[in-house]
Amino acid sequence: MSQSWSRGIVWVVLGLLAGCASTHPSDPLEPLNRKVFAFNDAVDRAVLEPTARAYRDIVPSPVRKGVSNFFGNIGDLWSAINSFLQLKIENGLHSTMRVGLNTFLGLGGLLDIASEAGLRAEPEDFGQTLGHWGLGPGPYLVLPLLGPSTLRDAAALPLDMQATSTGRLTSDTATAYGLTGLRIVDTRARLLGASRMLEDVALDKYLFTRDAWLQRRRNLVYDGQPPSQDEEEDWSAEEAAAPASAASASAP
Repeated sequence: MSQSWSRGIVWVVLGLLAGCASTHPSDPLEPLNRKVFAFNDAVDRAVLEPTARAYRDIVPSPVRKGVSNFFGNIGDLWSAINSFLQLKIENGLHSTMRVGLNTFLGLGGLLDIASEAGLRAEPEDFGQTLGHWGLGPGPYLVLPLLGPSTLRDAAALPLDMQATSTGRLTSDTATAYGLTGLRIVDTRARLLGASRMLEDVALDKYLFTRDAWLQRRRNLVYDGQPPSQDEEEDWSAEEAAAPASAASASAP
């Protein structure tokens, strides 16, 4: 039996295990993912979006920009580490210089001096590092409250969150929680325009979000030069079978 026929049979079996008629090979858990997506959307509409709009309307733009720069500076340090882990030495030095300039000349990161000097941000995370070294993405996942991901990126997420945690900046628990909340609201406020566009153009918000996120993620992992889908989907069928089997019990 040829490799293409074998791969086709694997995906048919995975679709049956997931108990759904998903037509996207990266999304064998679509029924479960849609339920989590609906939950996240409800929480966003009830809490996050109204809070983000109030934050945008009340807090002056220069202050909001400073907040975004501050949290971005923390992310730049983790980007530098991941660039070095991927042996992207130039990018690692680039991000390290950004952190140095913005920390010492930009009032602790409140001002983005580095971008003004021509040093643009080069975002990298541990999921991208795993992808760089050949670990396939695995099935698409929608995580409660955290949103789109893949099996690979979900596994890397705890390390990403720990490395960029604002809790390291203070020993006071209340302040740490306050910084985390501010970061969430700031991130959501910066996405208000994108969410408005999504409402306007998407017939199916789930499908639009999934496809756009997966495409953007592939471009990030492969620095804008992703391989063909066939090459990327060479991760073993066994990796997909376990989560698909788990979801079949709860899928309609």
